[in-house]
Amino acid sequence: MRFTLSSTALSSKLIALSRVINSKNSLPILSDFVFEVEGNTLKLTASDSENMIKTSVELNESDEDGSFAIGNHDLLEAVKGFSEQPLTFEVDRSSNLAKIVYQNGQFSLSIESADEFPQALQVGEGASTITIGSDLLGDCINRSIFATAQGELRPVMNGLYFDLTPECLSIVATDSQRLVRNKVFAVSSDVPASFILPKKPATLLKNMLGKDVSEVTIRFDERNAEITFDDCIIICRLIEGRYPNYNAVIPLNNPNHLTVDRVALLSALRRVQPFASSSNLVRFHIENSVLQLDAEDYDFSKTATERMACDYNGLPMSIGFNGSSFIDMLSNFECQDIVIQLADPSRSGVLVPSEQPEGQDVLMLLMPMLLNE
Repeated sequence: MRFTLSSTALSSKLIALSRVINSKNSLPILSDFVFEVEGNTLKLTASDSENMIKTSVELNESDEDGSFAIGNHDLLEAVKGFSEQPLTFEVDRSSNLAKIVYQNGQFSLSIESADEFPQALQVGEGASTITIGSDLLGDCINRSIFATAQGELRPVMNGLYFDLTPECLSIVATDSQRLVRNKVFAVSSDVPASFILPKKPATLLKNMLGKDVSEVTIRFDERNAEITFDDCIIICRLIEGRYPNYNAVIPLNNPNHLTVDRVALLSALRRVQPFASSSNLVRFHIENSVLQLDAEDYDFSKTATERMACDYNGLPMSIGFNGSSFIDMLSNFECQDIVIQLADPSRSGVLVPSEQPEGQDVLMLLMPMLLNE
């Protein structure tokens, strides 16, 4: 079997596929890329057994159809260093070798039978479907994924929750201390449906989705999801279980509203937070039109205080927040001004942009920390 294709086209596809491959695999063949030639199209596949990515690239020429598996590391290291040029694969399945010929040389790698590669997970015929813009989905994932949990105690929190209702699609992440909820009003369904997307395929999507107007189609059932965009398909196993009632923890009315420049607050927190103790506690004191940030670590005799102007319409208040978590939240907004909605020092604070993105409702929530007065 012999075929020729662009080196840069192959390299970009293999780099994207390599992100799904684990450094250690239960099956040795999961360290391979699968190459499948059909006519003038090369189909490429990589998997870690629970997540699979499929993509394709056009061939300049090919003499026959066929398939094989080839180790990812050596091939990727070789082809990603090439400038744009044609690469010719000469595959001899009788000797299990693939010779790759380029302008100034060649190299050979061993191959395996593609028949040993695990089959893709299947999504049932009665699957639900979501269609959403690539840029919109990418924004929601970027904005939310930091708030997913990492522990084994409640695995349902280790992914993003997609909640499809007659009103909208909500994309939610929480680790019980912080929560992000994105409402997308352009996507809805008369028949409610939901699923929990694990963090790894969500991260793959975040890295692969483009900032364009193309669409992403997500088909899902109770166990698996198939996500199609551009010339790629991600097939993954979903997290099974019941997601927490996230709406129940969002306050309906926090009467004290603090409006402040997001970038200025983010910069101030980054200066103050390193002076906090191991708990990362930063004290927010708001009175009149002044926000004061305080951090202290008496074990190492260090403290920090910074004041900044704000717009505040509530009673004087001191409330403690995890400085690192607050920085994460501010970093994942894109607005100029942020509105912090507060009730009292024992209740969660809600962060919303001063102007919501078009067609969306974005909200972040952070539980307070106990202050030692």
